[in-house]
Amino acid sequence: MTNPQAAVQRLIDELVASGRETGLQVAAYRGGLPLVDACAGEAHPGSAVDGRTLFNSWSTGKGTMSALVHVLAERGLLDDTAPVAEYWPEFAAHGKQAVTLAHVLTHSAGVPQAPEGVTLADLADWDGMCARIADLRPQWEAGTATGYHALTFGYILGEVVRRVTGRPIVQALREEITEPLGIADELLFGVPSAELPRVARLEDGNWAAIVASRPAGSAFFEAAPPAIQPGPDLGNRTAYLTTDVPSAGTMTARALARMYAALIGEVDGVRLVSPERAARIGTVVTADTDRVLGIPVPKGLGYFLGQPGTGPGAFGCKGSGGSIAYADPANDLTFAFTHNRLTAPPADCAQLIADELHAAAT
Repeated sequence: MTNPQAAVQRLIDELVASGRETGLQVAAYRGGLPLVDACAGEAHPGSAVDGRTLFNSWSTGKGTMSALVHVLAERGLLDDTAPVAEYWPEFAAHGKQAVTLAHVLTHSAGVPQAPEGVTLADLADWDGMCARIADLRPQWEAGTATGYHALTFGYILGEVVRRVTGRPIVQALREEITEPLGIADELLFGVPSAELPRVARLEDGNWAAIVASRPAGSAFFEAAPPAIQPGPDLGNRTAYLTTDVPSAGTMTARALARMYAALIGEVDGVRLVSPERAARIGTVVTADTDRVLGIPVPKGLGYFLGQPGTGPGAFGCKGSGGSIAYADPANDLTFAFTHNRLTAPPADCAQLIADELHAAAT
């Protein structure tokens, strides 16, 4: 085994020097201990990225929302096989009474579409957003198909969390996960105003062109309408960054890697879920073609499965623009990558960095 920290640092420095990346962080844990904590480049012009720089990482935050659901399930406060309407009766509207939390976690609930005309201001109206989502008509019978619930995923799960705990999701996240793990100011939904100077400024790589290449009538734009489509125009706005959007998040790579490590093992005396639940999380529930993304995507309870180069049971979430975090239980390894230059294949660098990590760590 070569030195993973040195190997990853060398690579990310090269990526910044070449112009492929602007600012980035990479973190990994093995056996519950830090293995890599590296950063490079600029958060803003003239301001270097450090370990505390926060990156808005879009749907990478879905992994945080899912972890919160699993922690509460582990404590017996909710049951992922139960109907959402058991906790949130209004959600049963228009025939959704049989939709379970597991259906939501696997993007099989049948309501991938965002409420019509949703705006940035709407995202901050928690009660209003939840009322509009509860009133959505399903596009398919729950469990019979899967399609990426880009926005609705987080609000449905978040409202269930709010109802079973009596706490806003930001408080539940802090008390159940981030404070016990010592990452309360590094793993966030909305960013407190005082922490905004730590947030890296996003810029476009090839992301906007990739999004623009999708057909105008695509289900992708029903799930994530143009007004709230991920990109620098939205992600650099204070009004967005400070809103608790539970389908996204702003974070450091090391906080993500630490959270995933606590899902598959013990980190400084903290284990978030049992080995049995961790194994359930990494079990494929559906591998059907995703009706929104248009490709087959193996999914488990709250996570996409089968990350390239990982062992069986690996699970994680990737965000628009290329940030990603996952756990690889077979290798007792977690990996997280956050950055501010939004890219998509073949321009993105996450897999290149993950391959370097795996090569150096074996």
